[in-house]
Amino acid sequence: MSLEIARREREGIVILDVNGRLVAGEETTDLRDRIRALATAGSTQVILNLQEVDYIDSTGLGTLVICFTGLRKAGGSLKLVNLTRRNLELVVLTKLETVFEIFNDEQEAVNSFFPDRKVTKFDILAFVQQNQRE
Repeated sequence: MSLEIARREREGIVILDVNGRLVAGEETTDLRDRIRALATAGSTQVILNLQEVDYIDSTGLGTLVICFTGLRKAGGSLKLVNLTRRNLELVVLTKLETVFEIFNDEQEAVNSFFPDRKVTKFDILAFVQQNQRE
């Protein structure tokens, strides 16, 4: 299954709706190329909507980190929204929640780019505690 990436904007922030599996091969190359093209064009504030990503492998995680680093070097940032439970567990297990800003709500992710707006980030501690209870 190929990775589909749809671009849209909200309040000047680029949102990439990602659909499929983020795995080694064309999928990760496509995402990396898309982020690089955005940075080159000056669009460095990016949100990845991962709601429809059902699987991320180690190469996919590495690609997310590479994209994050590339945008940061360009003066921007990459934020994640709507991760599935499995993908959230993967991010927590690999301690990448210390790298990425993660949000449950797209508007909260957009607001995080504006310093004067109140923002509610994803509560990692509550997520971990809930998993321990289950």
